Amino acid sequence: MTSAELFQHIQQKKSFLCVGLDTDVTKIPEHLFEADDAMFEFNKAIIDATADLCVAYKPNLAFYESLGVEGWDVLERTVEYIRTHYPDQFIIADAKRGDIGNTSAMYARTFLGNMDFDAVTVAPYMGEDSVTPFLTYENKWVILLALTSNKGAFDFQFIKDGETGERLFETVLKTSKKWGAVDNMMYVVGATKAEMLADIRTIIPNHFLLVPGVGAQGGSLEEVSRYGMNSQCGLLVNSSRQIIYADATENFAEAARVEAEKVQLEMEKYLLERKLI
Repeated sequence: MTSAELFQHIQQKKSFLCVGLDTDVTKIPEHLFEADDAMFEFNKAIIDATADLCVAYKPNLAFYESLGVEGWDVLERTVEYIRTHYPDQFIIADAKRGDIGNTSAMYARTFLGNMDFDAVTVAPYMGEDSVTPFLTYENKWVILLALTSNKGAFDFQFIKDGETGERLFETVLKTSKKWGAVDNMMYVVGATKAEMLADIRTIIPNHFLLVPGVGAQGGSLEEVSRYGMNSQCGLLVNSSRQIIYADATENFAEAARVEAEKVQLEMEKYLLERKLI
């Protein structure tokens, strides 16, 4: 999927919502365990309830890997279900991989080859040769960690160069944008750092940004849209817990839809203000 195609989906759905499938078996409604396959049935219900309101899904692999083979099986079937029933969705493996080149090549084969994700999140710390193997897959994306939403982001990401005063996340952006292009590389920028988006847009004005931290983490969708939106929207804003755990009863899917629709309607407002739809 190209950036133009992704923007087309955003325009059609009047939404740039990414639903995070951070499926925690300790939070799944209890009635689902009365039958087999509770985790997959939860994912399936959330997807069916929200697919017309979002343009992307992002399973966080930690929630699946923690269950071993069973979790991997659920992950694979979840991706297959989305591909089969909602083929216009952009599917992100939130894996945060990054290692020496030959190891990264195996990670890339796993997620972009065998499992047919559209994109995978990658840590940039080990440099170009740890990232480029992910860029060899046609019509697939690397989503590079640039400025994250957690408190620990201040430990390293804001360190300034003693000579230039450039912050580390700015160096990451300036260096890494030479490795890929706007059709195969986007960046993670946390919504809790929304005020930094204006500075980031001076470095990468045309790249898509994956923005976590809206909702349960307290990020402002209005601020993210104001500072981060470009002429092709350029944003995928992720919401996980606020949507998928909106209710713990048998009405959990309906409640998830209500929350997703609230976000979609707000996004539609900002897209209209920018005359993008």
